[in-house]
Amino acid sequence: MQDLKPIRVFLEVARLESFAAAAKALRITPASVTRIIAKLEEEFGHQLLVRTTRQVGLTSTGALVAARYRPLLEAFDRVERDLEREMQPHRGRLSVNAPMSLGLRVLPRLIDSFRMAYPNIDLNMRLTDQLVDIVSESCDLAIRVSAPPVDKSTIWRKLCKVPVRAVAAPALFERYPRPRTPEDLDPQICLSYGEEDVPEVWNFEKGALKRPVATGARVHSNNGDLLFELAQAGLGIVVLPEFHMGQGLAEGRVEEVLPDWSLPPLWLSLYYPPYEALPPLVATFADFFEAFLADMGGFDF
Repeated sequence: MQDLKPIRVFLEVARLESFAAAAKALRITPASVTRIIAKLEEEFGHQLLVRTTRQVGLTSTGALVAARYRPLLEAFDRVERDLEREMQPHRGRLSVNAPMSLGLRVLPRLIDSFRMAYPNIDLNMRLTDQLVDIVSESCDLAIRVSAPPVDKSTIWRKLCKVPVRAVAAPALFERYPRPRTPEDLDPQICLSYGEEDVPEVWNFEKGALKRPVATGARVHSNNGDLLFELAQAGLGIVVLPEFHMGQGLAEGRVEEVLPDWSLPPLWLSLYYPPYEALPPLVATFADFFEAFLADMGGFDF
């Protein structure tokens, strides 16, 4: 706002202790800085700055004005940035959180396409497999592959189902009997995925039949890529989304375990803080991501 310009000039002179340096930083002439400061001092009725041949310092009144106005101006600028960000769906900065495995497979292509479509939107992409507290992390939205959400304090937008399979390396069954039913699974060779150190439960289904299987505790990790590498090495059975294993299945490095049984799919979802109305910048990314998936023919990575 134009009315705040004199205060901005004064604070910049005080910060840099120089009229010339402030003029350069603000891209105005030194004469303009001198004139603005003189008028501001006239309006306050007090001298704000002490000018010497070597530097510029604050008077006691100037120090008081700077101390009171600087936080107010910083707060005002934050409000202006937030309003600009929310009112312009094609310009601003967006913070997005995504799971590590999905991010490495999907985000390079997504970011490339998104940057071409929206060159004035800056992206801060954070990868973590942990379900973040989206409010305390100051994140605009998160991408997640998970079971149906139960959290009512956030907004979830389901994009598509993510098929899940149980797989293992053929070499595993040279040392262990090949299971024919879920009851045949040895928990000690079932590799467990999750954030907490609690055995994972696999819920197999076949028609009306439902068979839960609790995994063992010998190997537990919160990273699907690590578990899949262990499975490929013949160290156990793992249940993961198909995007982890497509190439491994095609090349015969892993095979499906219990192919006559199915596992409930996961969701690929976006989730947001509890906005009263979705900010336009967030909506722009969400709509683009959904269209990106549709153009790729679904969840096939």
